[in-house]
Amino acid sequence: IELNPVSRVSKEKVNNQIERWLAHEEEEKLLSASPEWLQEILIFAVNTGLRQGEILDLTWDRVDLFRRTLTILEQKNKGKDTLPLNNLALEVLKAKYKVRSIKTNFVFYSKEGTRIDAANLLRAYYLAWERAEIAKLRFHDLRHTFATRLVQAGVDLYKVQKLMRHK
Repeated sequence: IELNPVSRVSKEKVNNQIERWLAHEEEEKLLSASPEWLQEILIFAVNTGLRQGEILDLTWDRVDLFRRTLTILEQKNKGKDTLPLNNLALEVLKAKYKVRSIKTNFVFYSKEGTRIDAANLLRAYYLAWERAEIAKLRFHDLRHTFATRLVQAGVDLYKVQKLMRHK
């Protein structure tokens, strides 16, 4: 045979999308298994729905504690958005602001005052995740947790779409 008779047949696309979010009990376990610096990031992630890079890139000039908002400039959808902060996210920012470093403008920063390296964040996150002994949970699933909790609280899907910055 010179030609494969099915070479022009397209393969069926596999839906490998994972739907996972953090239950409240799992969140408590994860937080108790995490160092303090990671706890702040986890609480902030679950309560803002920000992507990992957006959290690590966040600087104080984009945070308005008085108006309870933050501005995301460079994002996946190439837009600029101002997002409201809930009480838990605001508490994290206020606590961080009280001990703010003059060496850096980053909200979440390393011991050297530099941007936290994503690999270091994930290394600490997965270590805490293993210690917490919960089912597999990617960092991005914290974003899913934010959206799921909004829907469970009765927030309409249009508002969830806007808060998640989905087009």
